[in-house]
Amino acid sequence: MKGIFGLLRKKRKPEPVEDKHDSMLFTSAFAGLGLDANQLEPWAARAAEVEASKLSPGRGTKLLQGLWAKDKYMRQLDQDAIGRMERYFAFATVAANRDLIRQDEYGNFMVVLLSGSVAIDRVQPWGERLRLAEAAPGEILGEMSLLDSGMRFSVCTTMSTCDIAVLSAEAMDEMLSADPALAASLITLLARKLSLRLRVVSARLSDKK
Repeated sequence: MKGIFGLLRKKRKPEPVEDKHDSMLFTSAFAGLGLDANQLEPWAARAAEVEASKLSPGRGTKLLQGLWAKDKYMRQLDQDAIGRMERYFAFATVAANRDLIRQDEYGNFMVVLLSGSVAIDRVQPWGERLRLAEAAPGEILGEMSLLDSGMRFSVCTTMSTCDIAVLSAEAMDEMLSADPALAASLITLLARKLSLRLRVVSARLSDKK
């Protein structure tokens, strides 16, 4: 994580010559782990698999602005900032009983739930699905893998028809290059939300001892 913020600080200084390969933090992170492109599950492939239909970017952005305005952390992004993110998100509608994210895969995208509900399950070695949580509109799924390039911890399945916003590693790198201040704000808030979630899980585990 320190490497991410170090790169962001460097990118705040304007470069005299634009280098298209300068911002490859997220798209190249998986290669740094020894993974090749064939091991990744990009959103384009998952969207085709779950037969996702396109959602109007304008409507998707309005939903995102309304939901994040109520979020303790994400409301620190004002309406203009979220509006600027529209070009980087892919907006879609997905039917019920479709896996947006699968456990143990390497996925280079995160999902923001805009409407509907999503089940978050952990599949046990013997096949049983343990319900960890049910995501509500405004919640973010899969951001940990986007930030650390790690394997997915759980499976996220739509419980109803859902509208979603998807941010890929490629789009994240594009944001870093074109609007580094916006990217820095988003990454910081994602890290804070993720840290809070991990602290809650840690506290629950401690209570069970």
